[in-house]
Amino acid sequence: MSNVLLIGNGAREHVIAETILRSRHNPVIFSYMKSNNPGIAALSEKILIGDYNDLKGIKKFSRDCNIDFAVIGPEDPLNNGVVDSLREMDIPCVGPTKSLSRLETSKSFTRELLQKYNIPGNPAFKIFSSMEGIDDFLGELGEIVIKPDGLTGGKGVRVQGDHFHTKDEALQYCREILEEHPYVVIDEKLEGEEFSLQCLCDGKTVIATPPVQDHKRRFIDDKGPNTGGMGSYSCEDHSLPFMNLGDAAEGLKITQKVAEAIHKETGEYYRGVMYGGFIITKDGVRLLEYNARFGDPEAMNILPLLKTDFIDICNAIIEGTLDNLNIEFEKKATVCKYVVPKGYGLPEDHPDAKSTSDKIEVDNVKDAKLYYSSVDNREDGLYMTTSRAIGVVGIAGDVEKAERMAELAVSSIKGPVDHRPDIGTKPLIEKRIDHMKEIKEAERVNKNAK
Repeated sequence: MSNVLLIGNGAREHVIAETILRSRHNPVIFSYMKSNNPGIAALSEKILIGDYNDLKGIKKFSRDCNIDFAVIGPEDPLNNGVVDSLREMDIPCVGPTKSLSRLETSKSFTRELLQKYNIPGNPAFKIFSSMEGIDDFLGELGEIVIKPDGLTGGKGVRVQGDHFHTKDEALQYCREILEEHPYVVIDEKLEGEEFSLQCLCDGKTVIATPPVQDHKRRFIDDKGPNTGGMGSYSCEDHSLPFMNLGDAAEGLKITQKVAEAIHKETGEYYRGVMYGGFIITKDGVRLLEYNARFGDPEAMNILPLLKTDFIDICNAIIEGTLDNLNIEFEKKATVCKYVVPKGYGLPEDHPDAKSTSDKIEVDNVKDAKLYYSSVDNREDGLYMTTSRAIGVVGIAGDVEKAERMAELAVSSIKGPVDHRPDIGTKPLIEKRIDHMKEIKEAERVNKNAK
């Protein structure tokens, strides 16, 4: 029996808790959360509500609960150095140290790491600590992507043509970033289709989980502002409809090289999840960014399909023995749709903006899985916060059935809520397939013309 510390209070941590408890080792979960997630609380032996920067409080809770190892869900505690603090107590963690979590917390660190060790995948990019030289660099590229160097909850990236259009707008956003962050990263804008590849890593061995496609835009047909993710899907063949056989393998190869480079650069082994956001372009697979933990919502697509004992995986990551473990996933499709407050992603003066603090009710859901995210369980019921409320996941033999299952379950959640009904549907997926065909055809024509 293992006493497992789970840090985090979102839907990602809810599905992690569920996966932990499926273990044959009869683990016991002790959860440290910044708000009372009822799903996690119901699966935990004991919970403590506190701040993720309260490292002393986390250490005391761990000591009191006689913790054997910890699983770190969100990026904030990693950035605060929780793994380093727990190591001081000889408590190993599934999650990287503060230094290694720079893979996510510092986009400049990751871009420069790939560049230094000649790892393929980088777009054309430059990193700036002041406005000097930015104007000239913008003139060298076509369309661009602007990223703050730091944590932004998945909402800091702005893409030309979507979030801004002119050079003046780009320069203004760079100024805003540099007021709050040490660096701004400017990438060339890549044309293609994105996929998430969450990899398990013990520092030497890297194992990919099934690829997932996330939808960050707030509204139907990928309109509106970026969010933390409105939903995602995965396919029963452990590929995606717009991918070639080698695309996921190329993403895995990049991640393996990054794991090697991190060890060379720091002398530390990366133990945890390396989640790469990749894009398939006319020139192959390119890296958009890394996250140093499971994705949210992507964790809800892959962890329910995991056949291998999760405690065995955690121990292998900690001990550096992943190469001895055969990790398997069910051959099923998944569709996750996030239920959010109507006001999620809307300006504060919008009539629906106040819905972010309203009460919701969840009727009986038979087939789909529900994972609670940013909700607050009070004496008189369940209340939403300013972020995503509940992840609804359909699991079936194909995407079409999984989508119908998830959509039906969404209707069981009552209150001033919204979701994206198009995620996982045939028209949206076919749009992705057609987009990839257009890119490859344009490249073929271009090559023939030369």
